[in-house]
Amino acid sequence: MEAHILEIEPELQLKPVYQQSTSNYIEIESSINPKPLFVPKPFIEANTSEINLAHLKNDCVIPVFSKDNERTIAHQEFIEIVQDCASRVFPHHAFDKPEIRVSHEIKGRIPDAIHKNARDLLDHERTQYFERMAFIIRIPSIVDSINGNEIALTIGGVRSYNLENLYNKKSFEKFKFFIGFQVKVCCNLAVTSDGFVEEMRVSSYQELQSKILEVLQNYNAEKQLSQMRQLSEHSLTEHQFAQLLGRTRLYQHLPKKEKLGIPALSFNDGQINTIARDYYEDASFSRNEQGDINLWNVYNLFTQANKSSYIDTFLDRNVNAFAFSNSLLKTLNGSSNFHWFLS
Repeated sequence: MEAHILEIEPELQLKPVYQQSTSNYIEIESSINPKPLFVPKPFIEANTSEINLAHLKNDCVIPVFSKDNERTIAHQEFIEIVQDCASRVFPHHAFDKPEIRVSHEIKGRIPDAIHKNARDLLDHERTQYFERMAFIIRIPSIVDSINGNEIALTIGGVRSYNLENLYNKKSFEKFKFFIGFQVKVCCNLAVTSDGFVEEMRVSSYQELQSKILEVLQNYNAEKQLSQMRQLSEHSLTEHQFAQLLGRTRLYQHLPKKEKLGIPALSFNDGQINTIARDYYEDASFSRNEQGDINLWNVYNLFTQANKSSYIDTFLDRNVNAFAFSNSLLKTLNGSSNFHWFLS
């Protein structure tokens, strides 16, 4: 895996790049702080808002299971567990601050304010927590380049309290966790099924920590990089891309039996419209002068459109985008099992 860093001033010297003997990652150490790797674009948009870790810790209540009053693992604990696990697996690297997005605010009030009108509530009399939360943590020193686009290793997760039965006794709690890459120019995430756990069911802080460590230690960055590079080496013509868009619209209405054996696609019509527009207009991933578009760019058009997904479906669709792009690659390589979208 060839590592790359941002350009720095000539007089600043970097220590040598070397390969860790116990992992699949290239490690870069520097005596200076590099320039910021990412422009400030959100990794997800939809109906989310940005929040910081301090606000989650200091200003949000922690939901409980109502029948036994046992507390849940709070959003901030999930993030801190991931930070701790990452520092163990990548001990020689620094990490960006978590980028946290939340949605579905649940409001409340303290008992002393029970009789007040909502407009008269003081700040200290209000309570809140967020039903859904997603976050990422970038590792800006573990980088590579695909088709001229710089990418950095990224970890993160999703927590949705709506998936828990908070009206019952404490039971297994559910988390989504991933490790993958983020594309610098657009902040799109690149996540594969190998680095993603759709439902991590745990009963304790320690169990969550153990399962996250297992995912991080088993993840193969080289494999994902190789798969993404293959996407950049194959292209669709304008006719094939138009055929693809038409088939994606038909796919939503296919009978269930006919969907068997066809690569799954979880994107909706609005997102397909975004992909069609960006084929012409996107500054980084649009068609070339001949109208052709390589599969790396197609993949990024899908992940760009995925930013309109809600938190609870965001990672699943991101993984689907990668699997779908690879099915197109198999089609171009002659596999008859994946030809429907381009036939």
